[in-house]
Amino acid sequence: MFSGFMVNAWVLASIVAVVAGLVGFFVVLRGSAFVAHAVPNGSFAGAAGASLIGVSTLVGLGVFSLLGAFGIGVLGRRGRHDVVTALALVMMLGLGALFLSMSVEYAPEIESLLFGEVLGISSNQLAPTAALALVCVAAIAFLYRPLLLSSVLAEVGEAHGVSAFRMELSFLAVVALASTMTVPVVGTLLIFSLMIGAPAAARSFTDRPLIAMGLSVAIALVTVWSAIAASYETNYPVGFFVGTISAAAYALGRGWAAWRRRRLLEHGGTVPGSALGDASKIVA
Repeated sequence: MFSGFMVNAWVLASIVAVVAGLVGFFVVLRGSAFVAHAVPNGSFAGAAGASLIGVSTLVGLGVFSLLGAFGIGVLGRRGRHDVVTALALVMMLGLGALFLSMSVEYAPEIESLLFGEVLGISSNQLAPTAALALVCVAAIAFLYRPLLLSSVLAEVGEAHGVSAFRMELSFLAVVALASTMTVPVVGTLLIFSLMIGAPAAARSFTDRPLIAMGLSVAIALVTVWSAIAASYETNYPVGFFVGTISAAAYALGRGWAAWRRRRLLEHGGTVPGSALGDASKIVA
């Protein structure tokens, strides 16, 4: 389980889990789950187009992820954000189908982007994935304070010079970069599970942003490690275990939150809010 090609799987899956946990925290905080679903799935068209013209699929993923993210951000500024996101997803999936139909040969590596190849990762994927991961982590660290403020107290952020539109575009760019590095490893469907399940569970356990981000990363790591081990032992798909463990973690988190709320009310306490208190401290 820890030799040969499996070493690459453990390393890259761990990198993906860290990025998914960090970026996913803001995805959940901003209520942008649909965006986190649309951008990775839409980037599939970029990979198909790159394969068609003979360039790296990573380039295609990056270009279409950024185009889709910025398109959602710009067009969604004046219109219904969910409608714009849905239309961007439909358009990019349609382009992906067109590019695949124009290919002269079947490209299984493109199809695998939907479900990932965690157990079939090559060593040459380590460097580009790690580089993009560092960019994502650095971007989250740089944007943390204004992005947190814009996510939970947008009006207060505007009053302090934090543009909600600029933060939205910056956030979407980070989601696009995260999608570019994670899709070749875990696929468009699994990254959605990691980017939503672990952060949502973490927010159920704590209301403090930094602790929630750390817990989100920890849950994502446990999820991918457990999924790889279970898949190796049973030969069942990694995706099945990732989705199941993510859902179980969220259910456990909601159960804990309900129990804590009931205990506080029974003892005459007050139910804590979300990250609003910590965001207020950022302003001070």
